[in-house]
Amino acid sequence: MRIELAQTNEEIIECHAVMRHLRDVDASTFLERVRSQEKAGYRLAFLRLNGSPVAVAGFRVSENLAWGRHLYVDDLVTLAEARSRGHGAALLSWLDRLAKQEGCEQIHLDSGTEREDAHRFYVRKGFNVSSLHFKKIL
Repeated sequence: MRIELAQTNEEIIECHAVMRHLRDVDASTFLERVRSQEKAGYRLAFLRLNGSPVAVAGFRVSENLAWGRHLYVDDLVTLAEARSRGHGAALLSWLDRLAKQEGCEQIHLDSGTEREDAHRFYVRKGFNVSSLHFKKIL
């Protein structure tokens, strides 16, 4: 089990096989969107097992008035057949260490209201529900 940052186009494309279970982004657009988001600090980490990614986390380090310097997890997903084996927990621990190394005092993430299993997982990993997220489609 090894966690690394996806840096090459090939590594990013490999991560799509996992990310597609969370985000409805087709393979032809995935690389382009990741590369575009990288300009705003987005990074893609993945946990490789037996040569293939089984868990992926998209994240960025940022600052704002509400949270100061923080790490925001945009995306976190483990393949269904690889869940409950510690892969998501390993990625979150890796993100914890990285956030501390980069001077962050907090980690934030949003999770869809229907993802109750994920919510229980986040609570077990020390997260608490601190706000509601609202959206308006234009």
